[in-house]
Amino acid sequence: MSATRSLRTTALAIAINAVVVTGAFAQQASVAQLDSVQVTADRRAEDAKDVPVSATVLRPEFLDAISTSASDVRVLAGKTPSLNVESSNGRVFPRFYIRGYGNTDFTTYASQPVSLVYDDVVYENAFIKGFPMFDLASVEVLRGPQGTQFGRNTPGGVVKFNSAKPVLGETNGYASVSYGTHATSSVEGALNLPMGTDWAARISLLQQHRDDWVTSQVTGQKLEGYDDSALRLQLLFQPGDDFSALFNAHARKLNGTARLFRANIFNTGSNQLIDGFDEDKAYIDGHNAQELTTYGGSANLTFSSGDITFHSITGYEGISKYYSRGDIDGGYGAGAFVDPTQPYGPGFIPFSVETAGGIKGLDQFTQELRAESNYAGPLNWQGGLYYFYDNIEGESYDYDTIGGGGLTGYDLTKQKTTSWAAFASLNYQATDALNLRAGIRYTHDRKTFDIIDWDRTTTPPIGGETSGSKVTGDIAATYAVSDTVNLYARAARGYRGASFGPPSTGVPVTVARPETVDSFELGIKSDLWDRRGRLAFDVYSMDIKDQQLTAVGGVSNSVQLINAKKSEAYGAELDFDVLLTENLRFGLNGSYNHTEIKDPGLSTSTCSAWVCTVTDPVDANGFANINGNPLPQAAKWIGNVNLRYGIPMGDDGELFVYTDWSYRSEVNFFLYESKEFVGQPLFEGGLKLGYSWNAGKYEASVFCRNCTNQIRATGAIDFDNLTGFINDPRIIGASFRAGF
Repeated sequence: MSATRSLRTTALAIAINAVVVTGAFAQQASVAQLDSVQVTADRRAEDAKDVPVSATVLRPEFLDAISTSASDVRVLAGKTPSLNVESSNGRVFPRFYIRGYGNTDFTTYASQPVSLVYDDVVYENAFIKGFPMFDLASVEVLRGPQGTQFGRNTPGGVVKFNSAKPVLGETNGYASVSYGTHATSSVEGALNLPMGTDWAARISLLQQHRDDWVTSQVTGQKLEGYDDSALRLQLLFQPGDDFSALFNAHARKLNGTARLFRANIFNTGSNQLIDGFDEDKAYIDGHNAQELTTYGGSANLTFSSGDITFHSITGYEGISKYYSRGDIDGGYGAGAFVDPTQPYGPGFIPFSVETAGGIKGLDQFTQELRAESNYAGPLNWQGGLYYFYDNIEGESYDYDTIGGGGLTGYDLTKQKTTSWAAFASLNYQATDALNLRAGIRYTHDRKTFDIIDWDRTTTPPIGGETSGSKVTGDIAATYAVSDTVNLYARAARGYRGASFGPPSTGVPVTVARPETVDSFELGIKSDLWDRRGRLAFDVYSMDIKDQQLTAVGGVSNSVQLINAKKSEAYGAELDFDVLLTENLRFGLNGSYNHTEIKDPGLSTSTCSAWVCTVTDPVDANGFANINGNPLPQAAKWIGNVNLRYGIPMGDDGELFVYTDWSYRSEVNFFLYESKEFVGQPLFEGGLKLGYSWNAGKYEASVFCRNCTNQIRATGAIDFDNLTGFINDPRIIGASFRAGF
């Protein structure tokens, strides 16, 4: 461990020296500067340089470029240091990982250590975390434990979406449309409307479409298309500087294809895709469909009495319909274990499995009350209360593919969560150069799990109840080396309450104990070259006690929750942005993340020996010892480079090119290690070439996403055959945007 600490210290010293040296040689010529970056890690907007948290803010132009292909939130993977996003449920169930810390659980009640906060409301359930990105002012990625300033107690970090807000006294908006490969289209627009002197409204909408572009070679069914629509209405009332009320109502409707599983796409003994793999073809014989309808609203009230500002944030999120059905075995036929006399394939298919998941109802209610001081002196504070409640009823279906798709099993379960917390923090400007911050939080969680209906041949399992409390907190210091260079240190503890794993045939309800993470980081943030450059660098370490893990494998497509006594992670993160010339902007960010499970006695079931090549030690029961393995979906290396170059044309026109390229090193799909179930490195790029005129009011462009058409497996199903699913193909198209 001493060698690791030495490496971190050396890396930080190198970064400090680099900033000081480059700052010393910076030219003082008056040229264009980078726009200011604001972070709301403490609920109040601050310059990113002054916030002692490892954070990245994605600006609207970048978000617009990466969304041209009608992508969903998974497009954020690899776009900031230490961030990965993936899903085994397609567009509706994103799983977020920060610094390799996440959860691969794919069940209705999955709990994640990374929070998604949309317009100041926590989206807890993974099915609502996929709400589309559109008409956003920014996306913030806050790394490390959060929770002493707002929201839920979040041990891994926060991805925070901030919508463009209504503006008083202005009538404006925009409309954009794009069209590309596979009839991929996206229509997005927003309209800001003043309503007298004190009121304003903003209406935002999104419509995305893709044709079915994959054909089942067995049934002829067309797959992988979707129609995804979303609407948001915001109403602002602001009669003066001391009071404002922002109301938000939104909804989403998705119809499309469930995640398409493809049987035996890996070469045995290798993680390479089979020779001749064709992403346009599949070999399933089961039904495939996906529907989701979500809706919600919030009321964000702010009242200032001068020295103190009060906030009330009330939020509601609901799901009225969710149903997703797919062919889990990814192939055709009854299978070798059922009827070897009948054809099956491609490759070895042990038996046929077709299932569906549904949500009969989901209701989430949150309430945050917070007060903050606005003193002119060196000491300020904030504190508040937070309440969270959700009630989810999840359905699970089994179907007989060979028998015509008839229902063979059904269950309905329910989970209720009630949580409340009290939090407070202090901000003390000790000297002109030294700022100190500290926060504390008390959290109490209670969950109940019940079996409502069990229409299966097995005995109904027993539900359960769990509750727990924890005190967590953070402490940080920022030291201004100069007007442009800040050093910071932060220590934080995060907590996640116990989780239930729903039952399935032969598998009871499982419970994972609460987990606690202790995080430490050192960093530097600097403005360079008269604010034409910006750099942030940090090193961190995390110790996770009783980490909740998802064990899945072998002959049952079921989930069991387990705890590792300890996991550890450490690494380094870099954000760099610079205006090389007035018209050339360059960005570079990346991270190194080492994760390791530290539990000598922890073992899990694995794929069968005739299917995959397990590289962990295996005991007499066929269980693999996972001590020393990396966490699933934890990429060691993540990097992104982006560049924009503009050529002025006439008085108000510009010809521009924008490109971004993301790299993610290999990832382990499961807790155990095997040669096959390791995702290959993924290197995806985007390009946008366009012309804007009338001072940027209009823009026409051509684009590509995944320009090199690199096809990789991004996940797998451990189901006694080498089944996996892949990333999106190359999309080439054109777009037009108009402002008014």
